[in-house]
Amino acid sequence: MPQIPEKIHELTVGQLSTRSGAAVSALHFYESKGLITSRRTSGNQRRYTRDTLRRVAFVRAAQRVGIPLATIREALAQLPEERTPTREDWARLSEAWRSELDERIKQLNRLRDHLTDCIGCGCLSLDTCVLSNPDDVFGERRAGSRLMAEGR
Repeated sequence: MPQIPEKIHELTVGQLSTRSGAAVSALHFYESKGLITSRRTSGNQRRYTRDTLRRVAFVRAAQRVGIPLATIREALAQLPEERTPTREDWARLSEAWRSELDERIKQLNRLRDHLTDCIGCGCLSLDTCVLSNPDDVFGERRAGSRLMAEGR
């Protein structure tokens, strides 16, 4: 992978893409969502500071573990402007995300454990279906397809 000379303080979108492994379209999307920022040259080209590489790495790592972009943006907003996330920042933020991830893991385990039951019933609308109606939360109101028709 080509190194960026120290004297280059800003990266083009193509350089940022090459170095970060994120597609140019993803970088534009991250910018539109407020996750990274750029300045525009007189020719209206984007230029990113070198620290954007670390911000992109932070975003991609958080995405890989299932953290929503809105949550990532909130986390990055807690950092002072122009500062890149440090190891300590990641530790603090990932600790805050732990309970959310634990809940997702619990839901995925439940899905895995009951997937064959679901295929057996075939409809996903029974009031006892552990996937579409966990803990029979709809059982008090109505059962099956009537409940689905009610939502339309």
